Amino acid sequence: MPSQRRDSASSETGTLTGSQGPVDSAVPSSGSQLLNAMSIDVEEHFQVSAFEERIPRADWPSHASRVERNIGRILALLDETDSRATFFTLGCVAERHPEMIRELVACGHEVASHGWNHTRVRNQTSDEFRADVERTKSLLEDISGKSVNGYRAASFSIGADTPWAHDVLLETGHVYSSSVYPIHHDHYGSPDSPRFANRARSGGLLEIPLTTVRAFGRNIPGAGGGYFRLLPFAYSRWAIRRVNQRDGMPAVFYMHPWEVDPDQPRVSGISMKTKFRHYVNLSRFEARLGKLLGGFRWGRMDDVYRDAIQGH
Repeated sequence: MPSQRRDSASSETGTLTGSQGPVDSAVPSSGSQLLNAMSIDVEEHFQVSAFEERIPRADWPSHASRVERNIGRILALLDETDSRATFFTLGCVAERHPEMIRELVACGHEVASHGWNHTRVRNQTSDEFRADVERTKSLLEDISGKSVNGYRAASFSIGADTPWAHDVLLETGHVYSSSVYPIHHDHYGSPDSPRFANRARSGGLLEIPLTTVRAFGRNIPGAGGGYFRLLPFAYSRWAIRRVNQRDGMPAVFYMHPWEVDPDQPRVSGISMKTKFRHYVNLSRFEARLGKLLGGFRWGRMDDVYRDAIQGH
């Protein structure tokens, strides 16, 4: 992995409007290109939610790790394009690869929490969730030497059925969450949630949703993930430009390390739909990511939303 230490990206200030009133963000002054938020959900190829019935957590240690080499490839692309990112990291991955976490910090990126072992929030009680996020935050801070401010739920599983989750995150020292995807999806999604950064409740945690585009009376995805592999590159470029130019807002993009790894072992016994979603166009992803990084300005979540985070 690249070992070049890089200074934290500078950010411009502006105002972002959320459902609870104005929320400050790093929106640049008129005439300059928006700083968008790049995020990576750090998990192994066998830890995705779609495989959880086929690969129990108890079997995870028997699978060869590939995350470190994949993170190295992502860091190289970020370095080439002078981009920075937030790495939402599973606690169990950080525990196994502490040097990788330190390298992320050394390269100028933000380390945030993805929970301990990719358990959906709705599958936990509030007490279980509290223990999970406290354990993960403590480990990541011990390894990185930095405060962990952000959290992203497995499978974007904070919603109307988990009204306590944002409060627990705030009480455990988190400053923001990026756990809501305001779309319709068969595995996740809160289509009626605000499209842009907002306070979960008055004076509460900052929630930074994944990017959507409003068209045909509904929200359509524009944040990356499987859609970035499935749909033509021009679609993602259009969606980000539309949010930047028409809405005047930063885009929030996400991806996984396994998406730059077309040679990853194939999981047997999964449905055709799951197989298609996970493996489609993996061989094209790295080149597409390079084009995306080179075509827009990309920064850490805590830089893009610096004013709101510092003003919590």
